[in-house]
Amino acid sequence: MKIVTTLYRQVEHLVHEVAKFGLVGLLGMVVDLPIYNWLVFNNPLVVFGTHGDGLLHDRPVTAKFISVTIATVATYLGNRHWTWRHRERSGLQREYVLFFVLNGIGLLIAAGCLGFSRYVLDLHTALADNISANVIGLGLGTLFRFWSYRKFVFREEIALDEAEQTAHAPDSPAELDAESTGDLPAVR
Repeated sequence: MKIVTTLYRQVEHLVHEVAKFGLVGLLGMVVDLPIYNWLVFNNPLVVFGTHGDGLLHDRPVTAKFISVTIATVATYLGNRHWTWRHRERSGLQREYVLFFVLNGIGLLIAAGCLGFSRYVLDLHTALADNISANVIGLGLGTLFRFWSYRKFVFREEIALDEAEQTAHAPDSPAELDAESTGDLPAVR
């Protein structure tokens, strides 16, 4: 049991970040998917069945760029103020530019999957578009985004790294007693 507890303590912060990042990503999808489907199929809720011709029905990759750009604003705010709020703030301009550049690379991954489906495999249905761009492309792009945001945009604070390395949970009651000064906390 001690091994499991120790392992969990080592990855606990990562588990919380992944969960928060996933929820913010879902918010991004709630923004992205309806906009894309409206622009291409003239129906924000279309996945199966019949659909119309949207404003950009002949330019699905352009529609994807527009929908992801709008969703990026929402995900930046969610990630900065919730997922990685405990991390160093290196300036809005630096973070925002890096976030958009790295998100653009994630977008290119999704657009590449969509373009491959549309122009190589010659699949032109709403289901094919949503699977290629919003399942496969988004999945691959999300893995890239999580890694790159943690590494380059929302960098870990040095003090937090040092605190995690020096923090040690007592392994036994005797160790706990050895660390205790015997003083009671002051009540104010």
